[in-house]
Amino acid sequence: MAVAATGAIFLDRDGVINENRNDHVKSWDEFVFIQGALKAIRRLTQTQMPVFVVTNQAVVNRGIATAGMIDDIHRHMMAQIAVAGGEITKVYYCPHDNHEDCLCRKPAPGMLKQAAVEFGIDLTRSFIVGDAWTDVQAGLAVGARSILVMTGRGQRYFHNCLTQYPVRVGAACDLADAVDVIISALEGEPMDTTPRLRRAFHMALHPEELIVL
Repeated sequence: MAVAATGAIFLDRDGVINENRNDHVKSWDEFVFIQGALKAIRRLTQTQMPVFVVTNQAVVNRGIATAGMIDDIHRHMMAQIAVAGGEITKVYYCPHDNHEDCLCRKPAPGMLKQAAVEFGIDLTRSFIVGDAWTDVQAGLAVGARSILVMTGRGQRYFHNCLTQYPVRVGAACDLADAVDVIISALEGEPMDTTPRLRRAFHMALHPEELIVL
């Protein structure tokens, strides 16, 4: 009897796990975990779903960082996550620039599809958390549920992401908040904007600017 494929959780890196830098994260010394990210990944690990990182790293082909430098960042990142009680099954990154027209650079879903083949993942039962419309679109392209976080570049894309697509997309303040969305969804609740994000927008923006999914 065949075993049904499991879903997975895909995380963008910059702006979700670690803080963005205008000049890119080029070494471990420049890598700073976003507050609460380590605990959030530990909670995701406790769901028993494999957790992957899928990240665009055009800095490689732009000559800003080498593949070895990116690999070193990821080794340190995974080690720190493990110390905190979390586990990343594998990190996938795309080294290509926009003009190279590859199949792996998000919004293309190539990295998600590669994980699905290598680990027997059912992408329609999966989640992707990102801070940009490219993350959302990559997830939607394969039927995964997408969650946009407001850390990193998330606020810049909030309105566009949630009005551009006819499907429902979850929204959260940060990765820790997104974990609540995922756990609720696994329990059968609909994807939605989190109460914490609703409160934040009510406090920071005019009420008429708040988008309710």
